[in-house]
Amino acid sequence: MLIKQFYLALFGSIMALSSSRAQNDFGKAAEPPGNLKYIDPKIGTVGQLLEPTRPTVQLPNQMIRMAPIRANYLDDQISSFPLTIVSHRLGEAFSIKPSVEPVKTESWAHKLAYDHDLETIQPWYYSAYLIDDEVNVSFVPGKKTGIFKFNFPQKASKSILFGLFNGEGSWEFVNGQEIIATETYHGDIKIHLYGIFSEKGTTGISQAGKLSEGAKVSGKGAKAYISFPDNKTGDIEFKYAISFVSAAQARKNFENELRQSDFENQKKNGQKAWSAVMDQINVKGGTEAQKRSFYTAFYRTYERMVDITGDGQYYSGYDKKIHNTTRPFYVDDWMWDTYLAHHPLRTILNPAQEEDMLQSFVDMYKQSGWIPTFPVLFGDNPCMNGFHSSIVLLDAYRKGLKNFDVATAYEGMLKNANEATMLPWVNGAKCELDDFYHTKGYFPALAKGENETVKLVTPFEKRQSVAVTLGGAYDDWAVAEMAHDLGKNDDYKTFTARALNYKNLWNKDENMFIPKDSKGNWIKIDPKFDGGMGGREYYDENNGYTYKWQVQHDIPGLISLMGGKKQFEAELDQLYREGLGRSKYEFWAKFPDATGLVGQFSMGNEPSFHIPYLYNYTAPWKTQKQIRFLLDVWFKDNIFGIPGDEDGGGMTAFVVFSSMGFYPITPGKPEYTIGSPLFEKSTIDLPNGKKFTVEAHNASVVNKYIQSAKFDGKVINTPVFTHAQLVAGGTLELEMGPKANKTWGIAE
Repeated sequence: MLIKQFYLALFGSIMALSSSRAQNDFGKAAEPPGNLKYIDPKIGTVGQLLEPTRPTVQLPNQMIRMAPIRANYLDDQISSFPLTIVSHRLGEAFSIKPSVEPVKTESWAHKLAYDHDLETIQPWYYSAYLIDDEVNVSFVPGKKTGIFKFNFPQKASKSILFGLFNGEGSWEFVNGQEIIATETYHGDIKIHLYGIFSEKGTTGISQAGKLSEGAKVSGKGAKAYISFPDNKTGDIEFKYAISFVSAAQARKNFENELRQSDFENQKKNGQKAWSAVMDQINVKGGTEAQKRSFYTAFYRTYERMVDITGDGQYYSGYDKKIHNTTRPFYVDDWMWDTYLAHHPLRTILNPAQEEDMLQSFVDMYKQSGWIPTFPVLFGDNPCMNGFHSSIVLLDAYRKGLKNFDVATAYEGMLKNANEATMLPWVNGAKCELDDFYHTKGYFPALAKGENETVKLVTPFEKRQSVAVTLGGAYDDWAVAEMAHDLGKNDDYKTFTARALNYKNLWNKDENMFIPKDSKGNWIKIDPKFDGGMGGREYYDENNGYTYKWQVQHDIPGLISLMGGKKQFEAELDQLYREGLGRSKYEFWAKFPDATGLVGQFSMGNEPSFHIPYLYNYTAPWKTQKQIRFLLDVWFKDNIFGIPGDEDGGGMTAFVVFSSMGFYPITPGKPEYTIGSPLFEKSTIDLPNGKKFTVEAHNASVVNKYIQSAKFDGKVINTPVFTHAQLVAGGTLELEMGPKANKTWGIAE
């Protein structure tokens, strides 16, 4: 018996040590300090129907971004690891992966099985245990650099394989320990890599299905590898730097960041960088799950834009030249998504950085002739519709951001409005449809059975006639308001009139925005389901029930069209109750972007973000009810916790604002509308040294309704406050309760 107890005790000790080692080497990292402990990049990593949200590892707004290449979090195999994600959902550069078998041409296709529970993902650190190969992979990012660390099993082949994501490139090993490489991205951008291994190795290359020893290879499908002695013990590290400018700049980036640094130091610095931004907003109260959802959403708002400058230089895809600069140059933005909440959030938290981004837009205009709407590395990606960059510029300007070339920005806004085509997914000069819009005040749709004759219209994206008209009216309003602020009175009059063009497609009988043909005739449609894939003949990714509310710039005008506040409120109520009229399968087969459904309301797509806040114009308690419901239902702290395409901060900025209890319902107006805070207290440390505070006394899961409100001690009975009040360090004080005060917030 004693012997048995002895062996049981010994076995237990061994298992405890083994468990401890497993946790230290492969398991969950020690809990980080402050708000960092609430970040879980796995949240939302399984998409509703379309794209999953990637668990990106990077420094805030910096160029090097990494996430394992796999279908989504349910996939238990990793194809490879990118040395950088070049652009959000628009590609990667330079793949890397370990191999424990003698290298063959098939080795690059080998997928790496991993254990979900032995994967650690933090914004500044990644680690995974590859269960079949028994390799531990770790990664830490820098600004233009990264370090991978591989721990191989003792008795195994030890190789690191390199590949390309974009077809063509080159690899060159120097002295068995350095590597110089290029990869051509988007057909014309050469990305440069410089790296050093911690050990010397034997190098080889692969091309056209043939494997050979060697140190240099180039062309399509070029691959390379480096092997280390089988008896090598300990970690093999790969330090590297990337540049879009030149090979020399890649080497300089390496010297600047990594020559005097190591893995642990980079990890420590990364954690500090994330602490600096995550601790700018502090909350008290709420549940642990709510804090996890909130701070993970907050982390995602720093995925982009990214600074691509190095030593005062950057490559511009807008004129294909290298430029000198004294301030950062940012790329990777989708303004159809980010103008709503992402840019307004940054305007509060880091206005100087936002000004650098706005100046980047101006520089892109100088280089290409157009203010961009989807500015990425290779240029303005022709996506979606509208010139919402005009709204971004106006919103920042009206909130006091002036450190960018305002005059040139306005020149670009005006040129976009008058000379650029409004056609979806098309860049460049206007066409006959734009002339029609400027003359008639709406974008014409094709009559049923009418063939497309305008060559610029893309076969898949169609005309999106209602969406283009409504978006154009908002963009024109932004031009008008900027003209007013700059004293451009003639422009102000012209564009104020154009801002009302949305009224030209309001069908009173249908109580909906309905398309017209070029002869001015209404086209009879089912606004729930007609318009082809994504409704694109008339709308875009959503149906008429979503586009019914796309008049953020003139909400009183929209209320008037619907017959007054009572009917407006009734229509909002019905939005959340209206059935699909068919199965979800049939609906989503045509509208896969319209996820997160509550009735006809789609939480999973950006055009819906402002809609719950529209109740503040009639019955604010219903805004409070809906916001709390939507946050609770669709933004859980699990792998399904993003209801649609997150769009690199576009959707999660909505969560950040809404969780704190306010939202910029009309970007371009320097004010915020009030919702229902999740937390008893939210404090923003402002760059001017002041603090903005939302105190929601007694706030809880049940106590979601505002009973009364004060701002800086003064009673308020309207659900609005200004940006000036916020940046002055104001305090919004709310008394919360379980039942609605149906009279609070209703303007006289």
